[in-house]
Amino acid sequence: MARELLTPRLTHEVEFVRLKIPAGDQVPNNPNHPAVIARNALGGEHDDRTVRSLMERNGWGGAWTSIVFDYHHFHPDAFEALAVASGSATLMLGGPQGETVDVRAGDVMILPPGFGHRRLAMHDGFQICGAYLPGQEDYTVVRASSGYDDAMLKQIAAVVKPRTDPVWGADGALLKAFLGGG
Repeated sequence: MARELLTPRLTHEVEFVRLKIPAGDQVPNNPNHPAVIARNALGGEHDDRTVRSLMERNGWGGAWTSIVFDYHHFHPDAFEALAVASGSATLMLGGPQGETVDVRAGDVMILPPGFGHRRLAMHDGFQICGAYLPGQEDYTVVRASSGYDDAMLKQIAAVVKPRTDPVWGADGALLKAFLGGG
């Protein structure tokens, strides 16, 4: 059986939201890169295998489907792409000092290393697909309650930046928005 090939929406039809949240006591976030949300980049709900396949075709691997943890956490050693395959959720992005954000099927995010996130609520069969850059698939999960130190800040700063966009590939609009050019 042939798998559906997901074609994302045209970039001029997508709203890009950049979130720059300062460091807090428990979550460092990222002083160099914002989190970016591409609203309805995928054009609504899709089978999770199809969403993961799109990210993998665009150079983001280690893909999984699940939900976002219900506690504040971050990854000091990876950029994370998150694509909502189905349903909707309310997330807190940026740690306890962050912003509450509603996401729904079709939304895609890039979270930089150190950027806090947690799920506050989920609805309608919420499923999210995650993926990572090559070499970053074996990422670390740090609970916000564990805090961070100068060594972890150096680790966050040293993580290799994305060269491809998980939705539109090389030179894609989400990557441009993330790097500050879109």
